[in-house]
Amino acid sequence: MKTVLSRRHALGLALGTAVLPVLRPARADAAAAAAARAFVNDFGQQLIAIVNSNRSLADKKAAMLPLLQAHVDMDAIARYCLGRYWRVATPQQQAQYLDLFHHVLVNAITDKIGDYRGVTFTIGGTAQVGTDQAVDTVINRPEQPAANTQWIISNSSGQPKVVDVVGEGTSLRLTQRQDYASFIARHNGSVDALLQALDHQVAAHNMH
Repeated sequence: MKTVLSRRHALGLALGTAVLPVLRPARADAAAAAAARAFVNDFGQQLIAIVNSNRSLADKKAAMLPLLQAHVDMDAIARYCLGRYWRVATPQQQAQYLDLFHHVLVNAITDKIGDYRGVTFTIGGTAQVGTDQAVDTVINRPEQPAANTQWIISNSSGQPKVVDVVGEGTSLRLTQRQDYASFIARHNGSVDALLQALDHQVAAHNMH
């Protein structure tokens, strides 16, 4: 069972009213792009501050948890990753899956922190992807190749949230969705089989 995010590490009136329908969306797009960039910059700076701190790895994980919960739409990512099986799962299975997915996602992200110091990131361009904004960043770690990463930011929940991370052109939530679908298919369409596997994965992680 692969962990979530395990494979690869969201912008005049004097010209006449005829042009207003063009100008208004352009201004809206620019504002949305600027807001997405500001969100990623704020989120990223807070993450980097934790990673570059002198805290223990356990303390870094503890500090990162509320930050991830505030900035990442875990439920939306979870539903996307389960795909069509979300609709066939019972309410009890859905609730159990969301709870397990939160643990798996947080563990997968925090496990990639490592004991780094001197991590930096820069923000590049922004592009609209459907109703979301994709913000390009470059993450630099000591003695590691630079990581080109796109953060997909959605406002569907009423506030900006990360709904996907694209590393080197690969959507991590799409990769996970494919993994889950493949796993369930190999287990005769059983959502319970996936829940058991995720439960074991979380339990094994907590034993370390």
